Amino acid sequence: MAHIRTTFAMGAAAAALVVGSATAATAAGTGIHAGSLTGPLFSGNVKASLLGTASVTTSLGGGSCNQSTMSGSVNSGGSGSITAASFTNNPGPACPGGGGTVAVTAQNLPWGATVAYDSTHSGGRDGTLTLASFKVKAVASILGGITCYYGGTVTANGYNPNNASRPDTTVNQAQVKLNNVSIGVQSGGSFLCPSTATVTAAYQLLGESSPGSGSYTTQLWIAAS
Repeated sequence: MAHIRTTFAMGAAAAALVVGSATAATAAGTGIHAGSLTGPLFSGNVKASLLGTASVTTSLGGGSCNQSTMSGSVNSGGSGSITAASFTNNPGPACPGGGGTVAVTAQNLPWGATVAYDSTHSGGRDGTLTLASFKVKAVASILGGITCYYGGTVTANGYNPNNASRPDTTVNQAQVKLNNVSIGVQSGGSFLCPSTATVTAAYQLLGESSPGSGSYTTQLWIAAS
C-alpha cells in the first residue's frame, strides 16, 4: 500500500514541476525583455526545460523524474498560457518511484500563466510565475493501473539570468524554482492517492528566436515596466 501511494505522488507531483506555493509577488508593473534588463520587450512563444532531476517526497517515500518540457506563450506585460507539457524519464518513458513507474499526462490545457515582477526581491527572486487551472493525471503501472489527479492554481519563484540566487548558476538563462513545494490531490482518482506530495525542481526558460522558427535561443529577463 505504501509503495502504491508513493508511486502516485511521485508521478503526479513531478508533472507540476513549474508550479509551487510561493507567496505572490508584490504589486508592480512587469516587463519581459529579450537579451538583457534593458533589451527590447519580448512577446512570443516560450519553452521551459527541466534542469537536472526533479525529486518528489511524501510521508511514505519518494521518487524522481529527469525529463520535462513545457511550451506556451507570454506577452511583454507578463500574461500568457501553457499549451503543451510532457513529463518523462530516461530510461523510461515513465518515471520511477515507490517500487513501480507512473505515466503522467497534462489535463485541461491550455493553462493560464502570469509572470509578475517582484520589486522587493523576496528570498532573492526577481519575480513569480503563476499557473491557473493546472491539472495532471498519473496512472501507476502496478495493480493494473490506478489513477490520481493533482493540481490547482499555484506559483513558483523566478530568477533572471544573472541572479546569484538562481537554482543553477552554471546556466545563464531565466529560471524558475520549486523548493519543497506542496502539491494537492484533486477529486476523481483512487482512494489510495496521497493528499499531498512535496516537489523540489528547477527549469530554465527560453524565448523563440523568431516567430514560427521553433528555435528557442532568446534569453529572457523580467523587470519593472
